[in-house]
Amino acid sequence: MDPKLREDALRYHKSPPGKIALKPTKPVKTQVDLSLAYTPGVAAPCLEIKDKPDTVWDYTARGNMVAVVSDGTAVLGLGDIGPEAGLPVMEGKAVLFKRFADVDSFPIVLSHVKKDGQPDVDKIVQVVQALEPTFGGINLEDIKAPQCFEIESQLKKLMGIPVFHDDQHGTAIITLAGLFNALEMSGKKLEKVKVVFNGAGAAALATANYYVSAGVKRGNITMCDSKGAIYKGRGDINKYKEPFAKETNARTLVDAMKGADIFVGLSIGNIVTKDMVKSMADKAIVIAMANPDPEILPKDALDAGAFIVATGRSDFPNQANNVLGFPGIFRGALDVRASQITEGMKRGASRALAELAKEKIPEDIKKLLAEAYPQDYKNGVFEGENPLKRTYIIPKPLDPRVVPRVARYVAEAAMKEGVARVKVDLQGYEERVRARICG
Repeated sequence: MDPKLREDALRYHKSPPGKIALKPTKPVKTQVDLSLAYTPGVAAPCLEIKDKPDTVWDYTARGNMVAVVSDGTAVLGLGDIGPEAGLPVMEGKAVLFKRFADVDSFPIVLSHVKKDGQPDVDKIVQVVQALEPTFGGINLEDIKAPQCFEIESQLKKLMGIPVFHDDQHGTAIITLAGLFNALEMSGKKLEKVKVVFNGAGAAALATANYYVSAGVKRGNITMCDSKGAIYKGRGDINKYKEPFAKETNARTLVDAMKGADIFVGLSIGNIVTKDMVKSMADKAIVIAMANPDPEILPKDALDAGAFIVATGRSDFPNQANNVLGFPGIFRGALDVRASQITEGMKRGASRALAELAKEKIPEDIKKLLAEAYPQDYKNGVFEGENPLKRTYIIPKPLDPRVVPRVARYVAEAAMKEGVARVKVDLQGYEERVRARICG
């Protein structure tokens, strides 16, 4: 990390310590206020909830509260650093929830409950399940694979509120949205493209499975991990990687990338060379998501012949960042009191982002984007009846249309699929969400 950036970041986090604080929603200035907020008045909602359990959503903050839960075993770019060291990341997630979607969230880092040096699935499940009465949703974060798969799977069965591992599904949702538009521009079809994944952890496996559900042929996916291509007969792959083992002569990432239409990197920086990109098919799409350094820098990929390049970084075009997804996904899920987040709700989020990138940007929004992204504005990125272009296949995170649109599509899907406890009027819903966020 750049020394100045490190110094600035430490100062930012230290004064005052941390990034979040509790803010009351009701005044407590008078004797009457005190008697309503606490004793004796608080007995009224307590007894009401006791008699009618569903009124907990009416009389408490639960309906707008999400727990951001981690054990710090797989923090992005940092690895297994432990719960205390991971806490700043979870606080950051809470800040983004509030800033982008007005969702109140609380970071909860779990002590290193480990068995045989690995996360203890049963203990983590037990702790998180016990949180259900307080929260309207659970955002799992930075938990090591493959344990994260089992933890999420068990919690989804046990809990009656949405459980969402953002490392898996957020990445999948955002990259597919960009891929829809990139393929449209390249003239290629989802069901015909050949895709190479580098990385076979939580994000890569979930993204690959999500692509398959969207129409990519499983046989057209070649997945590589730190030991090379995952192929039939390789004896050291777990049950989560096994569905992507294929009959192939490819043994290395270099082999796998030859003739590929799409590269998706969810691994480590600077592992892809120009020659590897040159070996790909015509109009190749490179999605290099490693942080802080992508698998290949956009300039190098473009120089080597890539048609479109996306990364996870805000200082490069086509930022495929999870902040485009989780705030709006939880906003929509909470607004309908969803019991879970379904595949249909995730597809709705991807579709919302893909469609928004092709809509003419209103002048008032364009002014906001000009302030947030001055160089992009200067380069004409936001111009056009359909602004879709090689440097703009997905909306910007600071576009105030993003969360309302994602939330609407998610809420609509939840109601259609029967997992919504309440209905919302979709007419004018985006405007209401935007007004709530912008104050």
